[in-house]
Amino acid sequence: MIDRLAEVRERVERSAFHSQLFPMRLERVVEGEVDVSLELRPEHRNLVGTAHGGVIATLADTATGLAYRTVMPEGMQHVTSQLNVTFLAPARQGRIVAKGVVVKRGKRSGYAEADVVDAEGTLLARAMALFALLPERPDA
Repeated sequence: MIDRLAEVRERVERSAFHSQLFPMRLERVVEGEVDVSLELRPEHRNLVGTAHGGVIATLADTATGLAYRTVMPEGMQHVTSQLNVTFLAPARQGRIVAKGVVVKRGKRSGYAEADVVDAEGTLLARAMALFALLPERPDA
């Protein structure tokens, strides 16, 4: 049997995207829930000086996807088929955290949500993600 919690940690550690290109930190991993954080840098800002929406969406997609990964049946994988992000407040600097939680597990699809907050707890965005479940490929 696969230890999905350990697998999530290991996947993030070896992922160049998560550790180098988009240097996020895995804060918390429990079954059905994952928190990931990012320290905002100048290159994460849009033209008006706030965190780019794509940065927030990427963090939310990662938190929901990794949360869902913790509950995946053995032999299956998932891909995001829909991501909806509602932006509620701007972020300009500091640490932001996406808190992903699995809401619905299914045989062919799954659903998770994430709140993205700043260091003061201000709700920056709320995301909803739908996942398609597929048989795991050996090269995945």
